[in-house]
Amino acid sequence: MALGGLHVTSLPEEAAPHADAIFIGPGEQTFPRFLADLRAGVPGRRYVSTIGRTIEDVPPIRRDLIKRDRYLVPNSIVVTRGCPQHCDFCYKDAFFAGGRGFYTQRVDDALAEIERLPGRHLYFLDDHLLGNRRFAAELFEGMRGMGRLFQGAATVDSVLQGDLIERAAEAGLRSLFVGFETFSPQNLRTSNKKQNLTRDYAAVARRLSGLGIMINGSFVFGMDDDGEDVFDRTVEWAVRNGVTTATFHIQTPYPGTRLYDGLAAQGRITTRDWDRYDTRHVVYQPAKLTPDALKAGYDRAYRDFYRWTNIARASATHDSLKHRAKHLFYAAGWKKFEPLWDLAIKTRRLAGMTPLLEGVLSKVSSSSTSAAPVTQVAPSAAGLTHSSASAGAKQVALSSTVS
Repeated sequence: MALGGLHVTSLPEEAAPHADAIFIGPGEQTFPRFLADLRAGVPGRRYVSTIGRTIEDVPPIRRDLIKRDRYLVPNSIVVTRGCPQHCDFCYKDAFFAGGRGFYTQRVDDALAEIERLPGRHLYFLDDHLLGNRRFAAELFEGMRGMGRLFQGAATVDSVLQGDLIERAAEAGLRSLFVGFETFSPQNLRTSNKKQNLTRDYAAVARRLSGLGIMINGSFVFGMDDDGEDVFDRTVEWAVRNGVTTATFHIQTPYPGTRLYDGLAAQGRITTRDWDRYDTRHVVYQPAKLTPDALKAGYDRAYRDFYRWTNIARASATHDSLKHRAKHLFYAAGWKKFEPLWDLAIKTRRLAGMTPLLEGVLSKVSSSSTSAAPVTQVAPSAAGLTHSSASAGAKQVALSSTVS
């Protein structure tokens, strides 16, 4: 038995008794070493990733082993590892400790992998697709003319800088997961998201909407500067600014993060039942809220954002009728028809829904609308690798991810 990944890296001593070998950090270099040791009859107990990290020589994925008819989004792809940011609540720094925390494929290899994928739709699962601007620019240039429709994730500041988001839209970007996280400058400072201070969240929404890119906004509740009004303010802002879908999170101090270490030192961790560390449960003592108030506000935010009236209000913020219709259909499909998605998953009919998804992600207009000039005024936050553990087939289908 060999175990690796986030949990094992964060809590190796807990994982070790359950495995013959454990892997700390990324496995691209350590797992081949383990296989060589196993063939030689001398497998180790612990393999730790440090120097020499790269994904440039990783062999192509054996996609012939994937049962494509069981997935709405069989064309998931990762072309980078990690993230260039260092947010206190994110597991990234702990997982990549001891070596590089952000690196990319060769552009030509990434484009070759994309060429091998059938159909039109792609889902980039990278934590921060725009994190290396040179790599991303060359990737999007290579994708122009492929006729692809894709979803991905990026940070607030990367959307506001230069024309990279326009290049992404020209290459086929139609939906972006953006970690707005918090509107509080104090929360940004204490969580080490200083790169997002003075950023104008409304400018991000305008720019993406103007390019016909739907927004999956991520918001975290329960940071130390959050009071009782944070839930209603957040929902109202998201609706007023045309956010297509929202993913709300209760702040979760994952073991190994600086957030966890700080709360543990203050005696504020209330449970170490890791099953509850899913961004849907309160596992620490909030500063300005009771645990019950935090949980109730989180649940209410989901209910309020996905009310039909608010879906219609948010849809109406877009300029074109087609964009409004796409927003309405996508947001409603995300939350209002969950029983139908459950049925499609159970009956293995997801593949038949893929053309529907591609239709919703089709281009809003024949030419991208020019983005509004960017001003840097109001404070806001960027991406997340703190995303909800309630993922699954439907979330991969209808959402789009950073640290």
